[in-house]
Amino acid sequence: MAYVIKRYSNRKLYDTQESRYVTLEEIEEMIRAGREITVVDAASGEDLTSVTLTQIILENERSHRANLPSAFLHQLIKHGEAWQEVVQRTMRSSLEGFVSSQRDMERVFREWSSRAGWGPVATSAAPAAGESQKRDGTTEAEAEKLREEVSALRARLRSLEERLQKRKADAK
Repeated sequence: MAYVIKRYSNRKLYDTQESRYVTLEEIEEMIRAGREITVVDAASGEDLTSVTLTQIILENERSHRANLPSAFLHQLIKHGEAWQEVVQRTMRSSLEGFVSSQRDMERVFREWSSRAGWGPVATSAAPAAGESQKRDGTTEAEAEKLREEVSALRARLRSLEERLQKRKADAK
């Protein structure tokens, strides 16, 4: 179920499920925690999710937490929607492939560890002793694993962007 965030004309963001105003940083944390977010204009009902997520990315860029190369951004603007669609399809496909490969790797590791006599790798949904469960049902360990996955995805995305830039440079 998607969390609905309403954006008002004064640019304030309101979480309708928790009945409170939220910041872009809090929305980013919700997404990192695995929540699906939908942002809508409070007056018109227009879907502002993409605009808001782009704003989060740009805020991260401003604080240097993300590093999208300027050349990449120039090309994205220069070639307009057609280029953006290609990038979106490529990124989606790459991310799906990465997630699929990661699942396969985890399965192979579980099988290997079982054959090595280490027993099955713990994959239960119950939190370990001394570990608390968050409101969304995840434990701190699961949240940390998700953060690591996001970092790995970002690194992969940077790698793909560099390869794309190199291919473009080689084509000239």
